[in-house]
Amino acid sequence: MFPDDINSLAATVIRLAIGRSLQVATAESCTGGLVAGALTGVAGSSAVVDRGFVTYSNAAKSDLVAVPAALIEAHGAVSEAVARAMATGALDRSLARVSVAVTGIAGPGGGSPDKPVGLVHFAAAGPDGVIHVEHRFGGIGREAVRLASVRVALDLLIDRLQAG
Repeated sequence: MFPDDINSLAATVIRLAIGRSLQVATAESCTGGLVAGALTGVAGSSAVVDRGFVTYSNAAKSDLVAVPAALIEAHGAVSEAVARAMATGALDRSLARVSVAVTGIAGPGGGSPDKPVGLVHFAAAGPDGVIHVEHRFGGIGREAVRLASVRVALDLLIDRLQAG
């Protein structure tokens, strides 16, 4: 279903999570559950994938992973602050000890001069804290933005699972 490189990254996440006995959760907006889909495509993933939150709307971000509406209002749904809140909220609302969050503008519409199509914020939370990454995947198209975002999210999970 996914390209080989994504399958390989997902398998690495599962192997590391099993090795550290840590469960994983995802909170996804523009990827719409693709990160969780890649993870659960790996045999044995049920041992470590706790749950995935698809938080496509602002209301879902607040309802499912406790992102304060005021934070969304102040910074916008596509922001570092919201990505960090999504990652920590996924931990708070699950049994996981490691999470990743993705929020962005996949396009083709919805962008602005300050937040262009292709802008994606990521955050990953784990026992060693929260990290944030911002990418601008301009001019590659909606599907490519989403797949590139899955790759970054899986890399961040690997980072958090290898930390400490």
